[in-house]
Formats: sequence, C-alpha cells, structure tokens
Amino acid sequence: MYVVGTAGHVDHGKSALVQALTGIDPDRLREEKERGLTIDLGFAWLTLPSGREISIVDVPGHERFIKNMLAGAGGVDLALLVVAADEGPMPQTREHLAILDLLDVPAAVVAITKCDLAEDDYVDLVEAEIEETLAGSRLAGAPVARTSARDGAGLPALLAVLDAALDAIPPKRDLGRPRLPIDRAFTIRGFGAVVTGTLLDGALQTGQEVEIQPGGLRGRVRGLQRHGERVERLAPGTRAAVNLSGVRAGELRRGMALAARGVLRPVRSLDVRLRATGLLRHPLAHDAGVTVLSATAESEARVRFLDCDELGPGETAWAQLALETPVAVLPRDSCVVRTPNETVAGGPIAAVNARRHRRRHAPVLAALARQLEAPPAERLADALADGPLPLEGIGAALALDAAGAAAAVRELTAAARAVERGPLLAGRPWLDAAVAALAAAARDWLAAHPLRRAAPREPLRSGLGLEPARFEIAVAEACASGALAADAGGGLHPPGYAVRLADAARERADAFVAALKAGGASPPTDDPPPPDLLGWLVDEGLVVATGAGVVFEAGVHAAIVERIRERIREHGSISLAETRDLLGASRKYAQALLEHLDATHVTRRTGDVRVLRSPAEARR
Repeated sequence: MYVVGTAGHVDHGKSALVQALTGIDPDRLREEKERGLTIDLGFAWLTLPSGREISIVDVPGHERFIKNMLAGAGGVDLALLVVAADEGPMPQTREHLAILDLLDVPAAVVAITKCDLAEDDYVDLVEAEIEETLAGSRLAGAPVARTSARDGAGLPALLAVLDAALDAIPPKRDLGRPRLPIDRAFTIRGFGAVVTGTLLDGALQTGQEVEIQPGGLRGRVRGLQRHGERVERLAPGTRAAVNLSGVRAGELRRGMALAARGVLRPVRSLDVRLRATGLLRHPLAHDAGVTVLSATAESEARVRFLDCDELGPGETAWAQLALETPVAVLPRDSCVVRTPNETVAGGPIAAVNARRHRRRHAPVLAALARQLEAPPAERLADALADGPLPLEGIGAALALDAAGAAAAVRELTAAARAVERGPLLAGRPWLDAAVAALAAAARDWLAAHPLRRAAPREPLRSGLGLEPARFEIAVAEACASGALAADAGGGLHPPGYAVRLADAARERADAFVAALKAGGASPPTDDPPPPDLLGWLVDEGLVVATGAGVVFEAGVHAAIVERIRERIREHGSISLAETRDLLGASRKYAQALLEHLDATHVTRRTGDVRVLRSPAEARR
C-alpha cells in the first residue's frame, strides 16, 4: 500500500484532478464546496493499471492553510505536484516543493493540469519552468504528465507515470512499533470514536490495545477500515480509519498519535539537523520563536542553535527545539519549522527529550551526527552506552526492521563489543563499568561492615541505582570474570575475602554462642552482640536469628525444627500453644520460631495452625 500526496498552488486543480482520477470528491466540507477552495485534508483512493492500490491525500494550496498541508504531507510515499498550464509555478508551488524537500519525500510526479486552457507552446514553456523550479531539490528530474480534468486528456498517461514511479519506491518497513498520527477525529453514531491517519512503522489489528499520546489515553481497536472496507489487520503505510473503544472523540484531536502501548511518549525537545529553505527572506536567529510541525503534530518552540548564531538560506545547522506543548514523535522523523509567514527550515530529528546541550560542544555535535549518519551497529553501540536493551526492542528503538536489527546485534557480538545476556543485549563498555562499580560497592560495604563475610545484594543494587535485570547482568559478569564471588546465600565478596575477628570479638562471640546453647529453647535475649558480630555468627552458621530479637544456637535450632516436623507428621499440624508446650518455652519464643519457619518455607500457616510445606512448595 502506498500513499500519494498532492501539492501545489491554490486553484491549480488538485482536487479536480483527484476526483477525475478516482471518482471521489476529496472536498468533504460544506465550506469547501461552497467556495470551491480546499481548506482541510481530503482523501480518495484508486487502483493503478498494475493492480497496485494507492491512497491519495489531497492538501489545500492556499498559503493560509499551509499547516493543514503539512499535516497531510507526512508519511507520503510519492508527491503529486500539480501545476496549472495557464499559470505555471506560483508562490505556493515553490513553498510546497520546499516542504516536500525538507520532509525527504522520496519521489514526485508532476501533473500539468488545465492543459485544455493553454496552447501547446505555452505548456512547453510551463514544463521548462517546472524543470527549472525542481532543479537542485531532491525531486529534480521528476516525470511530467500533461492532463485535463475537464476532458480527461492525459489521465491514463498520468496513471502509468504514477505506477512507474512507485516501482522504484520500497514498501513501508515493519519496525514493530505501529503508530498513526491522527489527522481527523470524529464520532460515528453507534460506533463511537474514529480517528484517521497513515499507519507507520508497524501493523495494527482489531482488538489491539493502544494508547494515544500526548495525553496517555488508553483504548482498544474496535474496528479498522481501509478505503471504506472493514479489515481485521492493516499493514504499515496504509491510510486507515480506526474505530476505538475506551476513549471519546472529544478527547482526541489532530496532532495526537495512536500507537501500540509503550511506543510513544510525550516529547518536549527535539535535536534536529535543520536545513534552511532557499526561500528564507531573513536569517533565522538563535533563540527565535518558531512553530514546529511534524506529521500532524504542531507546537510553538524556541530554536537553540548548537553550532552557529543564525541560519541563512540554504544553510544547515544543528539545533535543539524547546517545545511549549508536547508532541508524539520519534527519532528519525522529519519536522518543519515555520515563522508566522513562511516555511524557513526543516530536517530529520536525531534525538528527543535530551537535556539542554552546551553550545559549540564538539562531542555533542558528533554524537548527534552519529544518530543520523552512522551505520546501524554503531548507532546500537551508542544506545547501549546507557545500559542493556531488550533484544526484541532493538529494531523499534533504532528504526530498523527485524533483519537490520539482527545484523547489528551480530556485528557487535562478533566483535566482542556487546554480549547477549538472556533477553537483553549489554554493551561491553557499560558492562565493564558496571562490574567495576559493583566490585567497588561490595568492597566499600564490607569495609563499613568488617565482620560480614559478604555484602548483601539489595543494598548494592539500590546504591548503584540499577534496576533488577541490569543488576543481575552485572553480578553474573562480575562473578564470571572473577571480580567478585558469591557465597551460599547469594552475598558478594572479593575472591579470597575472609573475616578476621579480633581476640575480644572472638571471646564475645564464643560467650554468646555458649549462652544460647545453654538456654536451649529459651535463649537469652537481653545482651545481644553488636549487629555486625551477630551477622558474622549467622554467616558462619553458628546461630540462627529468627527475628524479634530471638536467636538460637544452630544445633539447638536444628533439633527444635526436627521435633516440630515430627509433631506435625504425627498429628497433621501444630498450633502456637502446642509449640510452646512442646518446647517448654514462653509464647515469645514459640511465635518467633514459627514465623521464622513460615518465612523459610518449612511450614505454612493455615488458620491458627501450621502444616508442613510440600517439597514443591518449599522450593518455591
């Protein structure tokens, strides 16, 4: 499926040409029909001689509706530039051409309309002027067809030219991140909210959970239409109408984007490589106020140049656009910058929501350039500098299809610049840095707790600010490389690390263990050792701390646990009172012991009694 977008000066016959080609009047508004002037986007479709289906987006040509034109120009595969034979290229012809150039529309076909109103010699001059106008743009050399919507002359030839031009354009890629910039939102009685737009970067299907950004609205795809027909699934590059449940049309507007959940987030700054149009009358100055448009989104913004103080006609510069209102766009999308009266610049987005950059800072400029120009593997390496990425999300993150993402991963792993760890891919620089930081954190913790033989994982993880999956990758790598070792309880320590007790601490520990052993099931609780010394005793397996200040000598604890197990085997369960009587101890000891057995999965509480856990339950 391909999308063709019209472009051209007001009253050059764009809508009449679309209607002549498709039989569909794209002017849907009453005011448009009364004034004979396209105000908003119109839509139609047809099947080309090859059997290829195309959607057509008809845009307004009047300068007052340039923003509406921009909303329709995003996502088109081919521009149909319309020039009237009786007038030739006009101001909006040139501005529309500049916009198509800035948006990197891949190709164009020129239709000279109203050829029935001009002599052939005059049309020859118009065609020559068109070629001159296109020269120097990305659309230079576009094929030209002479037509008349009134008598149908040249329409078959135009269809053939469109077919041939689309042969050279690859279909839209499936990047696994479906999104649809909304250009219309309305209600259909009995169905609810409906939005329309061009589907990008992935497929959409009935029943799919979606969200709308900016705003974070959530809903579900109730139904899909393509060219007026209901379908169950839409491929990327399709003009679509999406019926939504869970949201109201009044909550939706042009400029929002519908997407699979997690694909989009509100964006408040854009790092952009701006290229000024040749139509720019006055240089664009640093910190100037502008309007930024991307697909159907629009926001007022402040332009902050990163490598210059102003941008002149035809010049290129890096800029950060600070937006007044959030938009929903992604890196490698295109945007256009306008002042109140002219389209001044535009270009590809390198990054979104970046912090404010230092101006004229070479590393920043180099990093931004890599985002747009570097091979996929290098861009992936840059992305991994911030931490591991899910393997299944790499394509979506870097705007690569599945094959491209897999190739980038293979290139980095083969060069030992990245490693796969379960579902994640970790860059070697990040991994080495994370291991070094983890080892240092473990050493620091043990220095602060000299009587503990291993640092527990959770304080290390929270201290490093790592999410659990990333932390476990760092732990596995640290242990595999020999930077750290893990004890039986999962704690971490440098290889060969051992606690060395001072004589006084050793005497205190021995006395405490002896007192616990003598106390049996009612050990003393009034004079515990310092927490670190108690931790060492637990680590060494000499005592068992059950909580609430109750600590048992290890041998005594093992014997008590076996007595409780045996009692439950004989009677099926044991209560708190029965435990107290069995041990000949007070309720405090019995309760602390039973709660510890629950926590260590020896027993399970059922009402007021405990039962033994099955082996399978104990493993869980």
